[in-house]
Amino acid sequence: MSQVPQIRIPATYMRGGTSKGVFFRVDDLPAAARVPGRARDRLLQRVIGSPDPYAKQIDGMGGATSSTSKTVLIGRSSRPGHDVDYLFGQVAIDTDFVDWSGNCGNLSAAVGPFAIAAGLVDGAPRDGVAVVRIWQANIGKTIVAHVPMRDGQVQETGDFELDGVTFPAAEVQLEFLDPAADDDGGGGAMFPTGHVVDTLDVPGVGSFPATLINAGIPTIFLNAADLGYTGTELQGAINGDAAALQRFETIRAHGALRMGLISSLEQAATRQHTPKVAFVAPPAAYVASSGKPVAATDVDVLVRAMSMGKLHHAMMGTAAVAIGTAAAIPGTLVNLAAGGGARSSVRFGHPSGTLRVGAEARREGADWVVTKALMSRSARVLMEGWVRVPGDAF
Repeated sequence: MSQVPQIRIPATYMRGGTSKGVFFRVDDLPAAARVPGRARDRLLQRVIGSPDPYAKQIDGMGGATSSTSKTVLIGRSSRPGHDVDYLFGQVAIDTDFVDWSGNCGNLSAAVGPFAIAAGLVDGAPRDGVAVVRIWQANIGKTIVAHVPMRDGQVQETGDFELDGVTFPAAEVQLEFLDPAADDDGGGGAMFPTGHVVDTLDVPGVGSFPATLINAGIPTIFLNAADLGYTGTELQGAINGDAAALQRFETIRAHGALRMGLISSLEQAATRQHTPKVAFVAPPAAYVASSGKPVAATDVDVLVRAMSMGKLHHAMMGTAAVAIGTAAAIPGTLVNLAAGGGARSSVRFGHPSGTLRVGAEARREGADWVVTKALMSRSARVLMEGWVRVPGDAF
């Protein structure tokens, strides 16, 4: 039996928001993996430890959840007005694919700090706030990160608290510019069906009012009550229910077809990162997964979201953009659950606590336009050095 030595690749393991991932400079990858294709996918899978039939990712950097099975590629941008290009790969845990169909809003908070530390951003101030303009290559959108600096280094520690993250850190403010999708299906429309609420027919499951929106990430919003839920559920109430998970996946597949993201239901199996499915409810009191009580008066709306086939432990950053955008537009299910009317921000309750997100929306003729969505996250380097993979892994 031949023995192939391992190779090592410069990498940084980072937390961004409520997610973790392995970050690479594109130029540091082996030549075959610097371009899209099977070699790149296989390399990233081997780094993370997938596909793993045990669904544990013991032999890699992944944490066996959708929030921790992630990779990021960053390089200098040739696009005018941008500092870096950012490409996100969601690595499936127990199946053989990497999903490139959407962004990770949580890890977006770590892109600016990584880019500055990696020497990819020119003109960052020694003290103050560095403004990093990021081209999100998966969906063709601009993100502006406001990164705190101190003594010429990214400031990572601070007193900003984020529900779903145990320890406080420095605040990183993010602006998602023009978040409605142009390149992610649905003909470029924020509402691909032309309506803020549709009836989504799902054979064998039922018919549901639904808001189908392309903003931040394609998302299917449903009413919790229509699914038999209250909107106060934690992960254990759903992730241990195989029938419920299958029902959500069936709804997701039919929603993706209705949104024009896929041309056949079978394609949904290889596009697990998008669209997301979320359900909403009016404010109610509950106890978050940390044991922290959340009062009904602490939130405007309750939201629970599915990610890669499981209920998310907190909220995906891109789904938060979709929530803020939908809340700002009268008549959507999110807006109605939050009490209706015009609003420029919303504080929503999720399994780990609460989060506030803002959106600037205006009507242009018969259409709604959202110029930006805003939220705060935090980011921190957990480990840096090299990852090692067998030389024949890709």
